[in-house]
Amino acid sequence: MVADGETPLDMFLKIGLDERTARNTIANNKVTSNLTAVIHEAAVTDGCSRTIGNLLYTVATKFPAAALVHRPTLVQYIVSLKIKTPAQLEAAFSFFTSTGSENFQLNDFEEACGVGVEVSAEDVERTVNEIFEESKNTILEQRYRTNVGDLFGHVRRRQPWADPKIVKQLIDAKLYELLGARTAADDEKPSKKKKEKPVKVDDKVVAVETNPAQPSEEELNPFLIFPQPEENFKVHTEIFFSDRPVLRPCNTKEMLEKHLKVTGGRVFTRFPPEPNGYLHIGHAKAMFVSFGLAKERGGCCYLRFDDTNPEAEKKEYIDHIKEIVQWMGWEPFKITYTSDYFQDLYDLAVELIRRGQAYVDHQTSEEVKEYREKKLNSPWRDRPIEESLKLFNEMRRGMIEEGKATLRMKQDMQSDNFNMYDLIAYRIKFTPHPHAGDKWCVYPSYDYAHCIVDSLENITHSLCTLEFETRRASYYWLLHVLGLYQPYVWEYSRLNVTNTVMSKRKLNRLVTEKWVDGWDDPRLMTLAGLQRRGVTSTAINTFIRGIGITRSDCSIIRLDRLEYHIREELNKTAPRMMVVLHPLKVVITNLEGGSTMDLDAKKWPDAHENDASAFYKVPFSRVVYIEQSDFRMKDSKDFYGLAPGKSVLLRYAFPIKCTEVILGDDMETVVEIRAEYDSSKKTKPKGVLHWVAENSPGVNPLTVEVRLFDKLFLSENPAELENWLGDLNPQSKVVVPGAYAAPSLKNAAVGDTFQFERLGYFVVDKDSTPEKLVFNRTVTLRDSYSKGGK
Repeated sequence: MVADGETPLDMFLKIGLDERTARNTIANNKVTSNLTAVIHEAAVTDGCSRTIGNLLYTVATKFPAAALVHRPTLVQYIVSLKIKTPAQLEAAFSFFTSTGSENFQLNDFEEACGVGVEVSAEDVERTVNEIFEESKNTILEQRYRTNVGDLFGHVRRRQPWADPKIVKQLIDAKLYELLGARTAADDEKPSKKKKEKPVKVDDKVVAVETNPAQPSEEELNPFLIFPQPEENFKVHTEIFFSDRPVLRPCNTKEMLEKHLKVTGGRVFTRFPPEPNGYLHIGHAKAMFVSFGLAKERGGCCYLRFDDTNPEAEKKEYIDHIKEIVQWMGWEPFKITYTSDYFQDLYDLAVELIRRGQAYVDHQTSEEVKEYREKKLNSPWRDRPIEESLKLFNEMRRGMIEEGKATLRMKQDMQSDNFNMYDLIAYRIKFTPHPHAGDKWCVYPSYDYAHCIVDSLENITHSLCTLEFETRRASYYWLLHVLGLYQPYVWEYSRLNVTNTVMSKRKLNRLVTEKWVDGWDDPRLMTLAGLQRRGVTSTAINTFIRGIGITRSDCSIIRLDRLEYHIREELNKTAPRMMVVLHPLKVVITNLEGGSTMDLDAKKWPDAHENDASAFYKVPFSRVVYIEQSDFRMKDSKDFYGLAPGKSVLLRYAFPIKCTEVILGDDMETVVEIRAEYDSSKKTKPKGVLHWVAENSPGVNPLTVEVRLFDKLFLSENPAELENWLGDLNPQSKVVVPGAYAAPSLKNAAVGDTFQFERLGYFVVDKDSTPEKLVFNRTVTLRDSYSKGGK
């Protein structure tokens, strides 16, 4: 109880919680009740140190409900400072999770939590030295870009009870001892990405400050939020099966030991796309989470095709998915298909019937919907087990018509979770399967097959997006009643990006109704479209890492945040070239007609003069072309282009001065400019223009087609609009058929990327022919995100 005149907020502030945390706690009745009880159990209603208070708060929010009887014991260990670090507290939670409400030996508890174990600074220093010696080559290579989170993790595994502040100080000192003072080169990359800090872009992965505040390990390594495989006996959450909260079913220690023996204790994840469409950027996040976790932990990730629907699967999609997974930089441990397990799934369905947990149903889809809405049992729910076994066998043998029978799981029609309303496990489909052939005419549902195949493949971490959260109850129910190993399930937020749509249905309409030019149209957020647009997999993965692995499902990420990472990557990898999109002819009157000079132009802004590979040749002749937009008849202070009587510098060439303007018949259109060049380069104009010249007199420069792509939709969130197709951006694709390019581009190959100076980043498109190159604009040079975009 709270003392007279004292509010829960007052009590929470007394134990050292900051005001924001305390007020957030008050907003949650359950946590308020738990924390109040914990404070009384600890007898600290008059206050305590902030360290103890933070540990008590963690107890109130994370203590396993199945072991509440032991909570006062843990609280007393905290107050007496026998448990004083977060690592010890996590170990205590693990101990009580496995113990439950049963009695335990204090000696066992103290040993599990490191009570009384004092790790000296010398012990920590010795461990840090060992880790630095093992990782010395990598640290010397990456210098201050070394992932400090990895170093923390190694120390924590060897010295779990070490003081994290001492660990941080020693790691910082060791880095300085090994690398010396930070150089300008060390700071260069973080300083560029520091602009992203307001929106949490991933500069934190590479920044190592001299005296920083203690960073959270989750910030340094997004995968630290996931438990180790040997912890898969824990209760992770509550799931509502019916009218009462029921803790997640847990693996017995015997079952977990059997699983760990098969896996060797390694992490096993899976990326399970349905082979019924093209992957989009949301799937890139799913790959990053599952493949990334396995890679970070030295484990394995399956590429599993969830091919339970024979009518939707196509080899085209399977081939595409394999190609894209490889392009994204991931290597599957093994490629499997749900259909590989059709016999196992069928046998387990028979066992489910035998255990009284499934029945053959004859309701139509309309009747099933009606009964679910009314929470009514099917008339066939309680039919005899032998009868369901006989009918399921007849379904398997093709003796029952399609649509006349299904196999349903006997779950809980009174549950608050509609995904427990006797979900369908099998349905009849007289359709040959693309992978399994014509062996089967009954096919498992996703809800039945997904969790079982996870278990059969010994998946340790089953990771999916938040819309599957309500299916978690069914997932664990099925594995529990079949007595199968249960993976750790965790849901994360979908990746939503502005100015596009991501739903398979909407993407399909855009493609089939010809609003776009196929699944790899560069305006789409399909991975094939992004690849064709010239976006690199590195940029996509860096973008996703910067977003993090969160459970916030109401956010939408601005497109310019992705574009920032695309620019960052292409700025390092795309050589510079000069291309003029809308040519305006300029005749250099004081240069002889047949005269051509080959000048050096830089591929890279920091090119060294003695590095020939960093330059390309551009011809400078009597006729050059500049952008139409770089000339005005009337000059102004904020215009740095060419105007009558004004000089500009042609990049890598000479200053020129406009001496005459030739107008068309309408006396308005500028058709040609006459100019003189300053061969001495004494003129120092402010404006610098890109340009392209004739190779030889009367012969146009290399002509190319350039496609300027922009946002596909005008609104940031078109999916929420009723007439979303009416929001399509009419300027999302502008084709420039007659751009002029530097002759060095003549031999460019499909997929080659370039920065066209002052215009943006471009890639050679697959529509290119020997006669004419086609370039797609990947992204403009303008970077609104780093200048304050959110």
